[in-house]
Amino acid sequence: MKILGIETSCDETSAGIVEDGNKLLANIVRTQIDIHKEYGGVVPEIAARNHIDVIMPVVNQSLVKAKLNWGEIDAIAVTNGPGLMGSLLIGTLTARMLAIIHKKPLYPVHHILGHIYANWITDKSEDRPEFPILALIVSGKHTHLFYLESHLKVKLIGETTDDAVGEAYDKVAKLIGLEYPGGPSIQKAAQGGDSKFFDLPTPKVQGKYDFSFSGPKTAVLRRTQELIGEDFRFPSWKVAERLTKKQVQDIAASFQAKAVQILVETTKRAYNDLGTKLKPKSLIIGGGVACNQLLRTELTKAFQNEPVKLNYSPIELCTDNGAMIAALGCFMYQYSTPEDPREVKTNPNLKIAYQD
Repeated sequence: MKILGIETSCDETSAGIVEDGNKLLANIVRTQIDIHKEYGGVVPEIAARNHIDVIMPVVNQSLVKAKLNWGEIDAIAVTNGPGLMGSLLIGTLTARMLAIIHKKPLYPVHHILGHIYANWITDKSEDRPEFPILALIVSGKHTHLFYLESHLKVKLIGETTDDAVGEAYDKVAKLIGLEYPGGPSIQKAAQGGDSKFFDLPTPKVQGKYDFSFSGPKTAVLRRTQELIGEDFRFPSWKVAERLTKKQVQDIAASFQAKAVQILVETTKRAYNDLGTKLKPKSLIIGGGVACNQLLRTELTKAFQNEPVKLNYSPIELCTDNGAMIAALGCFMYQYSTPEDPREVKTNPNLKIAYQD
């Protein structure tokens, strides 16, 4: 089957077409990074207006790229949450309209679960994940651990209690004068830095497999203020102009090392605690922060002696994209029932819908 996926949860407008859950036919992405860069983060109203301008051209380009017409599309999948309300509305309303006009089944998709299914998009069957699966999804708005027994049978076992890891990257980058988005900027700066420059705290969390990044982020602020000879009253937006290039590199390396340590240790703890019958055969790492090379290196080290296959999302499919939504849509087409296009709603705080 051939599924069209539409993704507009934040600041990427994307449409992808995937065949049988693993064959990528098209993936068109229009990013708004340059638009939001001057603000140091995504402005919801600007993001929504930009989606309106490009959504239909993006959908049409995906069909052209795949060399398909509407008669050859079996169904439509669309992100209906979580995300920014205005952005989600554009994608959802577009998908509803297209489903009605072209008489196609419509499947509303949970954005975070879409990141998991980017890992199925590969020509090599041996590279695809095997159930049961432990999935670490890390991005600007999400830091989650899932256990998947089979397709659509998903259990959330851990999540961030405050900032998502990508959000913390963005805030630290802005503090020390690096460009948005913070992930790539910090990774680049950290290459010349000392990861032991700041001894940052490891937060205590209530849930055994939960995450927290607010503490390390705030610790970076306070210690950077001390570094330049100021106290907590010194404005955070003036810190960067007082830092040397080497200090920026050292701070970036320190924060990145702590963030990666938290992610790796929590994921390994969850893996170790799963009993023999539940032990995952695959560990999926997805989302925008999955591009981070230190995270990939440290996870590989942590699991090198374990009988588990590490599945990293392809770099080009780590950030938000329509192809991952289409891939999940393929399995929803097989194992679930579509919804009436007139009844599909957007929900910026959408919870995991596919529980065991």
